[in-house]
Amino acid sequence: MYLDFYGFVENPFNITSDPSFLYLSQTHKNAFDHLLFGINERKGFILLTGEIGAGKTTLCKALLYHLPQTTKTSFVFNSNLPEGQLFEAILGDFGILPKRRNKISFLKQLNSFLLHELSLGNNAALIIDEAQNLRASTLEFIRMLSNFETEKEKLIQIVLSGQPELRDKLEAANLSQLKQRISVRSHLSALTVSDVGQYIDYRIWKAQPSKSVVFTPDAVDLIYTYSGGIPRLINIACDKALLCGFVLDTTVIDHAVAQRSIEELSGISHPAMV
Repeated sequence: MYLDFYGFVENPFNITSDPSFLYLSQTHKNAFDHLLFGINERKGFILLTGEIGAGKTTLCKALLYHLPQTTKTSFVFNSNLPEGQLFEAILGDFGILPKRRNKISFLKQLNSFLLHELSLGNNAALIIDEAQNLRASTLEFIRMLSNFETEKEKLIQIVLSGQPELRDKLEAANLSQLKQRISVRSHLSALTVSDVGQYIDYRIWKAQPSKSVVFTPDAVDLIYTYSGGIPRLINIACDKALLCGFVLDTTVIDHAVAQRSIEELSGISHPAMV
């Protein structure tokens, strides 16, 4: 609705996981570097955790664009799939047509694929998003994939990305073997207030406005307080603020505009803006 008013090429605060809009705060850069290191150095299991909306999915999507072409990838977005469909999705991403729908066949086909890729000098990475939803039995089976190795290196690198409860789940006694195999760990913490201002400026710049669009420091403070530094909530607040700015015919999002936007998001009604 407001894109033409500000002259944006695209929505700067869409809540979808768009890697082209990834802002690398220090915590996101550290996590990104850990993921790259774990995969490129064939470290086996890699754990990424973060609160809801912290940017885990966006970070993992961006990772796909930065891995070398010699790294074959499988990205599982829906961790709620039944085991059989989950395994089929993994094989499908790697370009493998499942022969039979059972675990033994899955393991044989995947192992043959990984050995072939190794012979070509290639690597392989499996990224499972929202991994906290996986059943303990599925996580234990995924642990078995770490047995795919040569005497010197792992054939497949596995990124488990999920909410903090994933760490709690891995503390269970029946998953101790999996926990021991995680060699690279990273956690996405919330953005600082300074990060929030830079995050907002970065996304506005990426959207290429034809006008000067400004969020004042006190507006940024309000958005930080509302969001707790969580990118998804920042996007929601900024999107609402830009809509209010459009209605008020201003490209300066100040304290008053930000406050009104946040109050409306919180269910506090106001007279119609004119």
